[in-house]
Amino acid sequence: MIKTENVVKRFGGLTAVDGVSLEIAKGSITGLVGPNGAGKTTFFNLIAGRFPPTSGKIFLDGEDVTGLTAHDLFSKGLLRTFQIAHEFTHLTVRENLMMVPPDQAGETLWNAWFRPGLVKQQEEEIRAKADEVIAFLNLGRVAEELAGNLSGGQKKLVELGRTMMVDAKVVLLDEVGAGVNRSLLREIGDAILRLNQERGYTFCMIEHDMDFIARLCDPIIVMAEGKFLASGTADQIMADDAVIEAYLGAGRDREAERAAHAAREEAGA
Repeated sequence: MIKTENVVKRFGGLTAVDGVSLEIAKGSITGLVGPNGAGKTTFFNLIAGRFPPTSGKIFLDGEDVTGLTAHDLFSKGLLRTFQIAHEFTHLTVRENLMMVPPDQAGETLWNAWFRPGLVKQQEEEIRAKADEVIAFLNLGRVAEELAGNLSGGQKKLVELGRTMMVDAKVVLLDEVGAGVNRSLLREIGDAILRLNQERGYTFCMIEHDMDFIARLCDPIIVMAEGKFLASGTADQIMADDAVIEAYLGAGRDREAERAAHAAREEAGA
């Protein structure tokens, strides 16, 4: 579903992603792990269209999408969630979901004035879709709650629900488990598995919780110092000497410095 060829991203003198070539298979749940400063988030941002690569190619379902913006990729079925949820705080959970579908009739003044029947019909259809998503994710008890009042884990479920409001081909999950309690994390994991198994969603996820990754992901891809390091099952990855060295070896201080430099450069971009 996603293929990258020798993708590089430089911020000034720092190479944050250094010649990464990999494939994410259609219908898979692929994990992307690595120590801090490995380049994971920058790589995600390249795939998601936040900024273009310095060099290399990115393909989505066989189509060259190198350099396309996030909204262009959204229209092609690539969606993402964020480590810190990006909800509309003063809208309800249902309203947050109903905001997602593009090109809604009610977004134009002409339709609002002269085609109110069309606007009403489409809004009812979108509301029905939102109610289906709410039921799927067991969010009925908070459907009318303002999204800003939810817990961190509930906000992550709402973000996952927003990907269900359109026909997603692939969903990028950025640390969906960050700040989420264990019981709610199990619910999120169950929802991801159901979407993958029942609806054919392809997922790629950055995550630091190795138990969560091991439960959901096959394969797991490891990055270190901006480069592809290894790929395999959870057992293979955790037994790989190069992976152990990347996480625990002498490179920790250097990688922390790279992470801080990358954050400063990315903020400036």
